[in-house]
Amino acid sequence: MNTTMNFHESYPILDVDQNRILANNGNIVYAYRVELPEIYSLSESDFEELHGHWFQALKSLPIGTLVHKQDIYRKTSYDAGRLPSDTYLAKATRDHFEGREHLSHECLIFFIWPKNRAINSSALINPFAKVSKKLPEKLGEGAEEFGKSVRDTVGFLNNSTKLKLLPFNQAAMIQYTDAYFNGFNEGFDTDMVLEKKKVQVGEHWFGAMAVNNEACFGDTVQTSRPNPHYTADGFLFHQGFIDGCGLAFPGNHIVNQIIHLDDRHKWRKQLEKRLEELSKSSNFGSRNKMLYDRVSDTLSKLNQDDSASIIRGQLNVLCWAKDQQRLDRSLSELTACFKELDIKPYCPVGKSRIHYMLNSYPMFSSNFADTDLYVTDLKHALCLWINSTNYRSDKKGIIFNDRLENIPVVKDVWDEEKRRIKARNFAIFAPTGEGKSFLANNILRQYFEQNVRLVIIDLGGSYAKFAQLYANQHIILKYEPGKNLGINPFYKTPGEAVTAEWLEDLTNFLIELYVPGEGSNKAQEVALKKILRSYYERVKKGHCLDGLYRYVQDNRVNLLEELDIDSSYFNLTNFLHILSEYVGDGLYSFLFKAGEDQSHRLEDKRLIVFELDEVRDNREVLSVMLKLIKSAIQRTIWQNRSEQGIILFDEFAKQLKFDNVLESVEFYYQAIRKQNGAIGIVLQSINQLPENHTSATILENTQVIYSLRNEKGYGALRDRLNLTSHDVDQLRSIKNDLKGERKYTEIFIKIGSESNIYRLEVPPEAYAAYLTDGSENQTIMNLFEKTHDMELAIKAFINQKEQKNENK
Repeated sequence: MNTTMNFHESYPILDVDQNRILANNGNIVYAYRVELPEIYSLSESDFEELHGHWFQALKSLPIGTLVHKQDIYRKTSYDAGRLPSDTYLAKATRDHFEGREHLSHECLIFFIWPKNRAINSSALINPFAKVSKKLPEKLGEGAEEFGKSVRDTVGFLNNSTKLKLLPFNQAAMIQYTDAYFNGFNEGFDTDMVLEKKKVQVGEHWFGAMAVNNEACFGDTVQTSRPNPHYTADGFLFHQGFIDGCGLAFPGNHIVNQIIHLDDRHKWRKQLEKRLEELSKSSNFGSRNKMLYDRVSDTLSKLNQDDSASIIRGQLNVLCWAKDQQRLDRSLSELTACFKELDIKPYCPVGKSRIHYMLNSYPMFSSNFADTDLYVTDLKHALCLWINSTNYRSDKKGIIFNDRLENIPVVKDVWDEEKRRIKARNFAIFAPTGEGKSFLANNILRQYFEQNVRLVIIDLGGSYAKFAQLYANQHIILKYEPGKNLGINPFYKTPGEAVTAEWLEDLTNFLIELYVPGEGSNKAQEVALKKILRSYYERVKKGHCLDGLYRYVQDNRVNLLEELDIDSSYFNLTNFLHILSEYVGDGLYSFLFKAGEDQSHRLEDKRLIVFELDEVRDNREVLSVMLKLIKSAIQRTIWQNRSEQGIILFDEFAKQLKFDNVLESVEFYYQAIRKQNGAIGIVLQSINQLPENHTSATILENTQVIYSLRNEKGYGALRDRLNLTSHDVDQLRSIKNDLKGERKYTEIFIKIGSESNIYRLEVPPEAYAAYLTDGSENQTIMNLFEKTHDMELAIKAFINQKEQKNENK
């Protein structure tokens, strides 16, 4: 073999028709890209299910078929160009992650109909050796049948909810081939240097490890095994059997899984003959005895299991680095990975290494000879399949981070097309101090920057800092004892028509004041609508609750008769008595004082924060406040159904002490169905939701779940949200790192039926914006008092912090 080679002189592909390739050795190949589930998202039973699905699909392929699955892992720098950058925090986030190194993963599968379906008996085939080939002018009947069989197999695999096979096209195939033989060097073309001492392509030195005979295997292989990093006492967190050779392996590498489907009847005879030969020599060494036991076991399975499919196969891993020393380290780490699996791999050197490098290209993998392949059944071989990949970003959504290198992952938790969820309401669960308001700030800030209108009902003062970053787009309404919020539900712009919807909304508002928690009857509602309509017809300005009260009181003698309302339908005396508490010098009249009206200004704000910390323990005032806020929401979020909106209840449990508050919140959940909106709640524990019908309705309509770490356990979450056992294992595996170089918290996120663990790592600017308490938060607020510009205050805070760190 020459020491250098320019493969363009003997290009490995003769023709490409869509995803069908005719190789220069006569092999016919169908190429697909495979979309796999996200790493960490699969349970033990999921791995079993995928193993069974692959088995059912592949066993029906014709005898002689070669299946080559290839998983390519490459170190790459994160391209943050896809992230938004049009706001201060968005730009800070993009800059923070730009260029971060991580492993990319591409999974490919090739179905190969070799021209010579008899496996070579000799090894070290040079695929580029100049041999005369007479290629068929047209495909034979067997090849046509093979193509149909491949399509059937792919169709079956695509019936799984966890897999998707996408056909290659000509451009993708040529790009892949060029990249492979260019040694995955980027930015330039180069030659392959193939020598006994080294295989070098451009800047990359290549080595290999292979599982190529039965003696390599230990006692068992299985579909999955416990992940030692995330498994702890009381639960097992599973990973694929050879996942340690996948994304967990740090360097550039390719995992090749090659399967030849053989005739089981032919192999039964061959195994019987081999067993007979080994029985004569089993006493002459432990290796022969081990091989005898293994062959005997395989033959026994073949005889007992009619579904068993004998295959010849190989697992090899190619890895590359920029010098021999780094390559040696990678090979050593790879050996350790196999040792953990009780597998003793073969390390090819000299000509064998060249052989593995060239013939692991799928068009040439039929060149591996009998001596390069182990014999086993298909189920055994499929345990060596890699069934998970990187975290996958949606086209749009909220940015979180993956669990590998904290690379940004975009998750569509709104799901406008309703692919995963029908209701986009969400809940955040975490004990005090675990960062639930920090997480809520991160989610809401991104929603806001995507033009979603926000109304935040907050009893903890957690959102003022974030809101101040958007000076002209927000308003913070803070309750202070004896003062109103400036919301007048009755206010109408002069000349604005009184619509049926307007009357319905006001009627609902008054009913909740008039008969809170008791409900109303149709007669009362019709009577109130008639009274309200007459009020707006006769009183042209200054509309407010006090004005309505005076209007009814002044006209009480004849009002019902004039409006054709029977007195049995509506009790005016009772109505005026109850409303007297909210008007004039009534106990709660301050809530409705008609001063400078702010309700019409709310419609111009996209971020409205109601801070009700001072009223959290007053049942009556809190209830009325929520009714006033509801009227404000009806004029903002619900006024335009085409506009997306979110209502968040933070420190929600403090509002749930009172039944009427829970019922008021339930109203939002019922009404939001008709709107283009979502409700969010923040709780320390799901047990803070009382176990009743109202709470059950809220949880039933909450389909996006966020949970941070909870040292007390997750039993209540599991029971009330019907979480799967793997959901609970994911929750138990949560680990935070708030001291390392890359500080992060881990979050369990479940969107419909899909769940995984994500991380939240933010740039210093976002960290400062999301802080909700402590001395650092107070420092930022003090700086804001001086600058009246939150962005400048955050920049000054970061500068101060950096200077302190430099002086240490």
